[in-house]
Parts: sequence; C-alpha cells; structure tokens
Amino acid sequence: MSIEQLNSYRIILFSKSPRRFELLKQLGLEFEVHDQGDVTESFPPELKGSAIAKYLAERKSDAYEKPLQEREILITADTIVWHSDHILDKPRDEKEARAMLEELSGDFHRVFTGVCIRSCLKKKVFVSETTVKFSHISEFDINHYIHHYKPFDKAGAYGIQEWIGSIAVERINGSYFNVMGLPVQRVYRELVKFTATGS
Repeated sequence: MSIEQLNSYRIILFSKSPRRFELLKQLGLEFEVHDQGDVTESFPPELKGSAIAKYLAERKSDAYEKPLQEREILITADTIVWHSDHILDKPRDEKEARAMLEELSGDFHRVFTGVCIRSCLKKKVFVSETTVKFSHISEFDINHYIHHYKPFDKAGAYGIQEWIGSIAVERINGSYFNVMGLPVQRVYRELVKFTATGS
C-alpha cells in the first residue's frame, strides 16, 4: 500500500484542531477537514483513562451526520491527560490552567489519544498512550506560559510543542505526536491495514 493508493480514498478529518490537521498533513495524505462544531465531550463517570479517550473518539465519529459513501474514510480523535486517577480537561480560565500545571509539575502523567477510523462498511478504534514526566515548574514559568500561550484549548493546559514542552518535559515514553493530539505513526499503519481489504 502506497501513499498514492491511500490518496485514492476520500479521507475526511472530522476535527476543529489545527494541530491534528498539521500532523495528518505531515503524512503526505490528501484529505478534507470538516469542522465538528461543538460535540459534547461528556462521558459516563465509570470510565477511566484510555476508555474515556476511546469513548470520545467514537462519539465524535457518530456525530458526523452525512452517510459515508464507498471509498470514503472518516477520522476522528480525542486526547485526554490523565493524572492521579482523574482527567485534566481543557481549562476554562487562567485559574484552572494554573492549577493543572501546578498539579503536573514534578510528576508523571499519561496522555491518551483515542482514534476512530470509519467507512461505510467497518470501523477501527484504538488508543495510544504516552507517559510524560515534567520537571518542577516555577510559579513564574507557569504564569509566563499561560499569559503568552493561552493554553485554554488544550487538555491538561499545555501543548508539548510550545515553550512549556521545551523547558519542562524531562522524559517521555511513547509517541511525542500523540501528546500533540494525533499518534500519526499508528494512524498511518492503521489506515494501511484498514484499506488493505477495502473500506
């Protein structure tokens, strides 16, 4: 399976994330972006960790209202930050962002990205996990990051590709791109397998 063969499909990224757009673009794929609007990112309270990311990726896929045609592939994803047995969602304001970064400072956390690849005939859902270790982040650095980067659209109140990643990420185990919002290595492999037997 080559990039040219994958590009014979109409691939639709159902997302409003500019980071997922840029990451998928790096694969050399031709695809369209459809803005998913405001899909409610709520989930059953009994779900934990990776199960939340998987559930939300499928929920976003189900929110795509147009019936998929033959040789169309829909991609949806959701990324969560998991620490001390609870989710750190997107902060609503500076106070929440500061509290999240203070909580993550000097500790390990896990990032889960759920991905749903769907056609008119089948569906593949998977979750990628990355463990991230932050060094201690000073109050000054937290305030600098929040004021200059406004990380209110990011799970856990940070983007690893931004300044905070350069000064605070001490160790990472797993896909760096997964922390950005899309595990492109795994997405590529899964797309190849997904299309190998038709979609």
